Amino acid sequence: MTEQQALYQYCLRLGDDALLQSFRYSEWCSNGPILEEDLALTNFALDMTGRAQALLSYAAKVEGKGKTDDDLAYRRGERKFHNHLMMELPNGDFAFTIARMLFSSAFEYYFYSELQQSADINLAAIASKTVKEVKYHLAHATDWTLRLGDGTSESHHRIQKAIDELMMFTGELVEIDEVEDFLRIANIAVDMEAVKAKWKEYINGVMAEATLLLPRVDYMQTGGRKGIHTEYLGHILAEMQYLQRAYPEAIW
Repeated sequence: MTEQQALYQYCLRLGDDALLQSFRYSEWCSNGPILEEDLALTNFALDMTGRAQALLSYAAKVEGKGKTDDDLAYRRGERKFHNHLMMELPNGDFAFTIARMLFSSAFEYYFYSELQQSADINLAAIASKTVKEVKYHLAHATDWTLRLGDGTSESHHRIQKAIDELMMFTGELVEIDEVEDFLRIANIAVDMEAVKAKWKEYINGVMAEATLLLPRVDYMQTGGRKGIHTEYLGHILAEMQYLQRAYPEAIW
């Protein structure tokens, strides 16, 4: 594996995570429980779209095969996507979306805070912008988790159920493989062990304040980074990539 190959895979992974989150958040447009929340989730979708575009554009540049961010977003099949499985799961109810946002945004806040120190100046610049955005995502998810967890019996039940269902997908967030190792030695990638510790401390604090419990999970789901996905990714791509597949020669 060369540094170019590893960097391409790294950017692709991060871009795919943002792209899939953007799609899921956008599905809340006009469907939010209240108007303010409808607008908030739509704005988060726009943040994710911008991040995905930046990362996939850089990935295409690193690959050096004349592709664009659109090529990578709209002209890859399921096995060529490398997002975390959590990002492709259906939105479920509002509590499920909030629980996923809490887990993912807490991870991303600490991850991109560390990535600002990357020896790759392009990744460091993208990380610097991302931290400013994800800080608000995390605050939003935390506030809602506290409101739901310490609210009515119904809201408590729903957010606890969502946490129970999502916990098995959190281990994949901090997995380390040969790409991570290769780039970490080159001071490009993030030290995932440090991120994991900070993520766990933050989540435990929120759970305690929200009167919620983190379930014990004996098996963590994995495979997204290797292109092995749930059935849901295919449904997303069928909708997201329809126009490009129906009219492959179309230009804007």
